[in-house]
Formats: sequence, structure tokens, C-alpha cells
Amino acid sequence: MTSNILRKLFRRSWLLAVLGIWIILSLNGCNPSQYKTQAAQVEQLVIAAASDPKTFNYALIQESPNISAFTYESLATENGVTKEVEPALAKSWNISEDKLRITFTLRDGLKWSDGEPLTVDDVIFSFNQIYLNPRIPSYYQDGLRIGKSRKFLKVRKLDSNQVEFTLPEPFSPFLRTVAAGTAILPEHVLRKAVETQRGDGQPEFLSTWGTDTDPKKIIVNGPYTIESYSPSQRVVFRRNPYYWRKDAQGKQQPYIERIVWQIVENADTALMQFRSGGLDLLEIGPGSFQLLKREEKRGKFNIDNAGPDSGTSFMVFNLNKGRRNGKPLVDPIKSRWFNNVAFRQAVAYAIDRQTMINNILRGLGETQNSPISVPSPYFFSTKEGLKSYDYNPEKAKQLLLGAGFKYDSKGQLLDSDGNRVRFSMLVSSGGRPTVTPRIQQDLKKIGITMDLQFLDFGVIGEKISNTLDWDSWYGAITGGVEPANGYNIWAVDGNFHVFNQKPQSKKDRIEGWETSDWEKKIDDLYIEAAREFDEAKRKAIYVETQRLAQEYLPFIYLFNPLALAAVRDNLENVKYTSIFPAPGNYVWNIYEMKVRD
Repeated sequence: MTSNILRKLFRRSWLLAVLGIWIILSLNGCNPSQYKTQAAQVEQLVIAAASDPKTFNYALIQESPNISAFTYESLATENGVTKEVEPALAKSWNISEDKLRITFTLRDGLKWSDGEPLTVDDVIFSFNQIYLNPRIPSYYQDGLRIGKSRKFLKVRKLDSNQVEFTLPEPFSPFLRTVAAGTAILPEHVLRKAVETQRGDGQPEFLSTWGTDTDPKKIIVNGPYTIESYSPSQRVVFRRNPYYWRKDAQGKQQPYIERIVWQIVENADTALMQFRSGGLDLLEIGPGSFQLLKREEKRGKFNIDNAGPDSGTSFMVFNLNKGRRNGKPLVDPIKSRWFNNVAFRQAVAYAIDRQTMINNILRGLGETQNSPISVPSPYFFSTKEGLKSYDYNPEKAKQLLLGAGFKYDSKGQLLDSDGNRVRFSMLVSSGGRPTVTPRIQQDLKKIGITMDLQFLDFGVIGEKISNTLDWDSWYGAITGGVEPANGYNIWAVDGNFHVFNQKPQSKKDRIEGWETSDWEKKIDDLYIEAAREFDEAKRKAIYVETQRLAQEYLPFIYLFNPLALAAVRDNLENVKYTSIFPAPGNYVWNIYEMKVRD
């Protein structure tokens, strides 16, 4: 799950799956099928969780998956199918003509899971006393800094059912990133914890609602409450009787009485439990797809395909020309190679991405060419004109020769000064061992030697964020619908502008750090897009960012696996999507899912 290092690196919701580490499922504790038998009289859904929850306090959650998909809601929500922002706790909203004020009107009769009224005061409390509180290090706080100015928004009560958000500048992603991305918390239960200091002077809130708390004391506004928690075994959720949603016939939602979130830590065990009937839903990868596909009819399940995953995988060169204490961060010889656009393009042409998809993903994936997620409405495809780098080693060689490189008698690539082209790549020791050796083999075919440097996750995080002394890196980033969530990647002073990272603290200053015109242009375009409210114009702006990214290749994108899930035949209204992190990708509409007898 997310380390302290990554918390500093990835402050907005888009990030947190770096280094190609993919969540693995396994089981600790008893077989869930036994639990299902014991509670067969109760309509329930049993799914797998990658690990134990770290906290029940929404504001302090930093890991994924987590309990929030079941327990909390925001003023608005994002539809996993249409990708539109829809009303949730707020029944409507109005945006002022100058785009600086957004007024939300709450639904009538909202209640917390303990029956207490949910009011505008809870909204004010959640933002002003928790998310904007400098003494509470909430992951969500950075997302409340708006636009280029990075100033915080302001929140005030208008009347008993209306709340107004005032922005320092127009910010079109607000509905998606703030209104639909920040849950409302109960003032009547948490205010005392916010205002009371612990012995160390910190707010008591920081140690409130840990996983050792009696689940019945966790007050929520989502479709489910936490009924019980057995460490290393399961979390059981029970239907919230005060949840606000009703169907078209006026029937209370959600329909399913209980959700069992079985703690599973091993992919093979999770697969075994699904095949034996112990799990009702299971996200799967290429390794288990063929086996399960053959068993669909007999096992009474089907495999849903939500299309390409919303993340990106890539290799990236360190383009930083800075020096620290007079010493270059990157060897000047290598830096000249890396900062040569033709060199980066040649490397892109040399990588056989389709063979990776065929061999590693067993054909269950697509090549990735854009920094924006494929499921996003702002995605610009190669069919629409985005430049791509299909495997072409001869073209790669031509680009290198045209850029002044040459080959020796052994076929090794040399630069114009006769230096052999050789560099290292950072690879997580917990990442995919099959991808980077393939890149290594492909680059060898055009005379480049790439040494794989397998390091601990934390060590790599330190290099790419602080010491900045690395050549290239293989990593991955989660994505989503809204490109603005990735602004810290493209802002020239962003805290994850990894290919040309500026130190994040004054004490780590470097000399000679510089940015290119295309970097600044992409930064400016992201700001422009965040100020634009016309969707067609916003897409046109983001199209230009994708064109620039593919032309200058700060990231060489590789592939996207398909998002796949095995779903029991007796489940209805499962709308599997790839735009949310687990478990939201298949429970984002949990309130309307049903279990047939």
C-alpha cells in the first residue's frame, strides 16, 4: 500500500500505482464459502480485499482499496459508465457567471447511519475543520488547492440547505475532483475529536476511528455501515437503513443486505476460492483468464471486460540538467543522449510493445500512446491522429544515425564522440520481471546496452523525488477521467514532474535546473484547460497536450492491460468499469446491485 515516500510524491487522486506494482489478492483465514454457508439466509455478496484496512477514518485513508466505496458519499458522484458527474448528497448545484462560486443544495431528509440529520453544517465542518485544517494531514487537502495559484477554496453556509464554495480562479474540474471526490463527515460525532488535543499536542482526530474502534461507533452516510471486522479475515458491511437512495418504485436501496470483504493476499488462493464458490466477484489478470474462460458455463459466471485499464505504464529518461554541489545529477554524456528528442523517439520505435502484449498479457491488452487514460473522454487516439511509435528497429537506427550516432564493427551504438551508449534502468524489485528484460533485449537490437537496476520500492522513490541521480526508470501511474488530476506530472514545478524533477524543498536546491519550451507549453495548456468550461474546447486543449507529449516523449508509453472481472451469474446490475481504483471498479453502483436466489 502507499508508503510515506509515495504520499509526498503523489498528492492528488490520480496517482499512487507507481513502479508497475499491481495489487495481488490472496486469502488469510477461513474459506469464505464456509462463511457464506453460515449466513445463507441473508442476501449477501462476498468479494476479496487485497489487505486489511489501515483505518476507518475516511480523512486519513491513503491506501487502495479501502472501505470508502461502501461507507461514504460526497455532494456529487461520478457515473462509472457514462463518466458524467451526477447529484448525490446534493440534489443540484449552480455555477455563477464568473465561474468562481458554486452553490450546492442538499437533498431533504438526509440522515447519518445513527439516524441523526445530515445537514449543511456537516458539509462546512468536513471542509473547514477537517480537510482544510493545517493540523490534519489529510490526503484530500492538496486537491483543494485550486488552479495555477494553488490557493485553497473557501466554504460557507448560505442557509439551512445551501452551501457555497468560492474559488480563487475558475476551475472546471471542480465538480469531478472536489464535489464528487471528497466525502462528507459527521460533525456531531467528530467535532470533539477535532477540537481536543492529545498528550503530544496533536488533534485527537488523528487517532480517531482506527481499526480497533468498535465498528458500531463508525457513523457513515453511504449505502453500508461496518458491522464487524476480524483482522486478517474479513470486514462485514451491513445495509445502512438511513441511506438516501430509493429506486424508481420508491424501494429502499441498496438491495443487498450484507457485503463480506474477505481479506485475501494471494492471487492463486483468491482464484481457488472463486472457483470453489467462495467469492462472488474477482478481478482477474491474463494468467487466470484462459482457465476461467473455459469454466464460465460450468462455473455459472461470466467474465466482464471493461476495456483498457485507466493507468499507464512507461519508461522515462532523466532529463534533469541540474547540478548539486557542483556535481551534475546525470552524467553529462548520458544527459546529452537523453535530452536528444531523436534519441528518445528511436528508443520508442525499438520497443516491441505488441509482442509484450502477446507474450506477457497473453493478448489481453492494448498499446498505450497517450498520457491521458483511454477511458477518459479527453483521450486522443492514434486513429484520430495521435503520433504512435509502432515497432520499427530500422527506423530507430535511421533516427540515431541522423542525430549523429554511429555503430562500431560489433554493432554497438556510439555517440558522435565515440562514447558507447549504455545506461541503467531503475526497476522495482517487486515489479514485473518480464517487461524490463524485454525492453533490454529490444534495445540491444539497435546497439544500446541497458543495465537493469532492481531496487527496493522506497529506494527508487527517494531517487526519483530527492537525490534525482538516475538514468531511466520503468514505472506506472493510475489514471482516471479527469486529466487535471495529473497536473502535478505536467506542471514544471509539480511534485511528480519526474522526468525533470525540481527539488520539493529549499534545502535540496540544485543549480542549473532548466525547462524546455514544450514543457512550459504543456504546463500552460493544463492551466488553460482547467479554466475552460466548454467541453469541446477543453478536449481540444487536452488534444494539444497529448500531441506535444507524444512528439517530445518525456514518457515512452508501453501498454494497457484489459480490466477483467469474473462475475457470478446470480448477480444483477454489476456495471464493471475501469475508471475507479478497486473496489470501486465493480462496486461503484453497489446500491443497485442484486443477488438472485
